Amino acid sequence: MLVVDGLTKSFGFGNNKLHVLKGIDLELKQGELVALMGPSGCGKSTLLNIIGGLLSGDGGNITLNNRKYGLKGPSSVVDVRRELVGWIFQDFHLLNNLSALDNVAMALELSGISSTEAESKAALALERVGLGDRIHHIPDQLSGGQQQRVAIARAIAGNRPLLLADEPTGNLDIASGKDVLQLFKDLCHDKENPISILMVTHDPELAANADRMLLLRDGKTEASDIRSAWGLDEDGEEE
Repeated sequence: MLVVDGLTKSFGFGNNKLHVLKGIDLELKQGELVALMGPSGCGKSTLLNIIGGLLSGDGGNITLNNRKYGLKGPSSVVDVRRELVGWIFQDFHLLNNLSALDNVAMALELSGISSTEAESKAALALERVGLGDRIHHIPDQLSGGQQQRVAIARAIAGNRPLLLADEPTGNLDIASGKDVLQLFKDLCHDKENPISILMVTHDPELAANADRMLLLRDGKTEASDIRSAWGLDEDGEEE
């Protein structure tokens, strides 16, 4: 489904060159929820931006549903952003004067879908995230957790196979964060239309409840658990 092979990325020049990604290898299967952890500044967002077609890598390649990319700029991978990858951020990025339905439908219309079809797909997506009875509410009439569900509906409405979630629970309380994680698991494990989610998080509890956890450290990814992700030794002390 998603295969990242030897991905590298550096910033700067000469003596000031910073090697952020030093040969990333990772794979996501269809219907898998994978948590990505690592210290601040280690390159987690850079990795997501390259997978999402917002940034080009320096070396290596990415294969997503048989589409190969990774080294070309954003203008060359518009199809990746439009058809293959959905984004979920810490901030909801909803338009305050539009209803939940219109927030989701507008994103579809911008991708070239007719208004009628966009509204139908938006309604189905909102139903899928548990907001079928809130489609005409504006953001101010929704809780933080519900607003994030609208953002998730917007990301899945186009039937993209991969969602990239960058700190999706960062602005939510604990209970709402757990609800979002459960929604992610439901979406991934849906028997009829499973999607895959790569989720960056600093929350160890969320990461522990994903199907799998990866640690990004020193420019490379490795399978991990909560103890090693937080740099703890066997006695629970920092290394």
